[in-house]
Amino acid sequence: MGATAGEVLFGRETELARISRFLQSVRDGGDVRMVRGEPGVGKSALLSAAADLAGTAGMRVFRANGSEFEADVSYSLLNQLLLPLYADMQRLPPALRDALTVALGFGPGPAPAALLVCNAALLLLTTAARTKPVLLIVDDVQWIDRPSAVVLGFVARRVPGTPVGVIAASRTGTESFIDRRGLAEVMVEPLSDEASAQLVDTRFPTMTGGMRQRLLDLAQGNPLALVELPSSLTDSAHSADVVPLSDRLQATFATRVAGLTESTRLLLLLATFEGSGDLHTLRGMTDLAHLAPAERAQLVRVDDAGRRIVFRHPLIQSAIVAMSSHEERRLAHQAIAAALPRDPERRAWHLAAATAGPDEAVAVQLEAAARVVLRRGDALAAIAALVRAAEMSGTPEDTARRLARAAYTGAEAGVAGDATTLLADARALSQDSAGALHAANATALLMINGDGDVHTAHRLLAGAIETGEHGWRADDPALDEAMYTLLLLSWYAGSADHWAVFHRDLTRLTPAPPDILSVVSRTFPDPVRTGAVALPDLEALIAALPGNNDLTRVVRMGTASAHVDRLGEIREHSWRLVHQGREGGAPQWQLSGLMHLCQDDYLTGRWDEVEELAGEGERVAVDSGLPFLRWPFVLNRAVIAASRGRSGEAYDLADDMTHWAAPRGVVSWLSTANLPRTLAAMAECDFEAAYRHATAISAAGVLAPYVPIATWVMLDLVEAALRTGRTAEARAHAEAMRAADVAALSPRMRLIQHGVDALVLDDEAGHRLEQTLADSASERWLFESSRIRLVFAEKLRRNKELTRARTHLLAARTGFAAMGAEPWLARTTAELRATGYRSAVTEQPPAALTAQELEVAGLAAAGLTNKQIAQRLHLSHRTVGAHLYRIFPKLGVSSRAGLRDALNGT
Repeated sequence: MGATAGEVLFGRETELARISRFLQSVRDGGDVRMVRGEPGVGKSALLSAAADLAGTAGMRVFRANGSEFEADVSYSLLNQLLLPLYADMQRLPPALRDALTVALGFGPGPAPAALLVCNAALLLLTTAARTKPVLLIVDDVQWIDRPSAVVLGFVARRVPGTPVGVIAASRTGTESFIDRRGLAEVMVEPLSDEASAQLVDTRFPTMTGGMRQRLLDLAQGNPLALVELPSSLTDSAHSADVVPLSDRLQATFATRVAGLTESTRLLLLLATFEGSGDLHTLRGMTDLAHLAPAERAQLVRVDDAGRRIVFRHPLIQSAIVAMSSHEERRLAHQAIAAALPRDPERRAWHLAAATAGPDEAVAVQLEAAARVVLRRGDALAAIAALVRAAEMSGTPEDTARRLARAAYTGAEAGVAGDATTLLADARALSQDSAGALHAANATALLMINGDGDVHTAHRLLAGAIETGEHGWRADDPALDEAMYTLLLLSWYAGSADHWAVFHRDLTRLTPAPPDILSVVSRTFPDPVRTGAVALPDLEALIAALPGNNDLTRVVRMGTASAHVDRLGEIREHSWRLVHQGREGGAPQWQLSGLMHLCQDDYLTGRWDEVEELAGEGERVAVDSGLPFLRWPFVLNRAVIAASRGRSGEAYDLADDMTHWAAPRGVVSWLSTANLPRTLAAMAECDFEAAYRHATAISAAGVLAPYVPIATWVMLDLVEAALRTGRTAEARAHAEAMRAADVAALSPRMRLIQHGVDALVLDDEAGHRLEQTLADSASERWLFESSRIRLVFAEKLRRNKELTRARTHLLAARTGFAAMGAEPWLARTTAELRATGYRSAVTEQPPAALTAQELEVAGLAAAGLTNKQIAQRLHLSHRTVGAHLYRIFPKLGVSSRAGLRDALNGT
């Protein structure tokens, strides 16, 4: 927003000038802008200004808006965008014409390939631009359907050299299936103080000084807030000032909506759910005369050229839905369904939204819609419709049949592209109970490896498990495999509701869940609450691993060990997985082994090896057609980059994770992406940002359930809280850790617990920490022990205990130097100087060795050959040679003979 009386855009002179230059760039040979900004900052107003300027310049403008309530309808946005070019479509070459008309629902034909649809849309637009330059404007990109996003991204990357332009806008904090990387991006910033004051003075010339200042303070340069909030303000400040701006704006709109007649509110509800705002469609449902009060209230406007209703802001639609009753929403969906007799997909989804509980008639329509969607080439949308149809089925038999069909639809369509092994397995199975369960399992994995959303995959697999004829036998291999996949899907989805389904099904297994499944269900999802009680069982399973040739058990043992710090105990077995993969075995085994080795390496300071193995993992995941498994290695790269001071790289990789995870509903990775952000901010001593990122994972004073990554930022959160004056929050988090007894999970957790206590409690906690640091079990966790020594030493120095502080700082300096943790090393060195410590230059060289270089040097000094060292450390002999090549000059020696003396002197 940001348009005001007379459609003046205050404070946007720079942005308007950029739009003019952009339009000239489009005319000269194509250009793209991805526009982002907070709700109400003025994105839509700038897009409207761009449309007006383009129209004045003689360009053809095509506009479309993403709709929150039509995000599941295949090609809905592309239909909206290209509908004005329907006549031009008929002049395309037959193959491209047919692909596009089938995809957009304009005609029958075989299911088109996605690339054919993309090329057809591109040719349509470039052909239209031969007479006049073309500008595509798409707002609310965060809500566009998946297939439309694919086409729009394809077009955006290929407009250079053609008189076609694309402007796409979305809210900050959201993502879509459009890959923004490499596309020019513009951030719409809040108005300046001067422009904000000018807007308020023009719009509200009689506003009193106190209220005026309060409005400016609350709005913080947000144009929509500056225009809409005055009606809800009083002269005095009060506690409601802490209400988020978006919530305050929605409440303001809700007040205005409440003042409308019931008929007008229902019309607005219809327009919200219908999505396109098409006047012809809405006229078939209700009397458009009821629209006038909403226009006068400036909630909507009528776009005469586009023949549609346009809401001033999506927050208005949110307010309308929030204020409506269940019955009003049900009747609105019914009315929309009745007005769409020729659109079976949209009709079926609206009927489903209007129906509570099973309804076989609606299930039949959803199943028919799935067939239509599949003919248009969107297998993922067809699966979603079939899963919803299964939920609405009238009998268990129909539920099972539709779930099986959804599973086989995904397997036959190959929704992940190149996962040939899974596809072959699924196709080879008959549709008996085990076959359907295997197919559902394969399809769920294929969906998450492709562009499918996790929620649909979870619902598909859970439904197949619960409707199967397996008798809940724990020894059923198909059921065991499906339950393990359901566990992973529940983690990806990241909500208590998804986990409740998993745990409910787990309790049904008879006579009891399989041993590893039982353990992993307690150590993996929520280790803070259930991990400690499972440790004896886990230890017994680890002890039984030697000699076991079932590598699937090794993979699952790694999962069971990951969040309770037992990966070091299975390193040998993780290397078995890696070697099997390198020798031609299953890539999934190799990737699992690499994941577990990388995690253990990071915590124990083998950071060079992390970067080496993470690179291998990424390559294997991509080459094997398993892109979903690439992200753990991106995370490893990000945390190493953050910890070694490459903050820009860390933030970029974290943003890549967020961009990928958000549209797919992978909530766990949205949380995890904040780990490298937290570490990067801590390394830069930006404690405010570190606190923000850490509390985005788990709030202060809370160890969030089903968020195991919360245990990784406990120290960061407490330190950042103390550094930013949030003492109460730091103490609350330490108390939450003690209440949960995280120290019982592992020596690493005990170290972190005692480190946090030493920061917030009395000197007795400090002495307990020193005892913990002296324990050999703590030495393994090189990064945490070094960080805890540093932050504890800083407290000691402030308390004038300089000798104690120096002892910890010297140990921390050695640890950080070994890892190459440059920001932490610099901070430690500065702190040492602050204690009055002065070191001789000759003390430094041994500390320059990395953790792995120290291992290699020690083994070489003991007389082992390069080949023997390589076998011992699971490296190549070339890597060992490269390490020694770097070690010799660092230690000031020229041969193996000098290694022992050099190391003994360290």
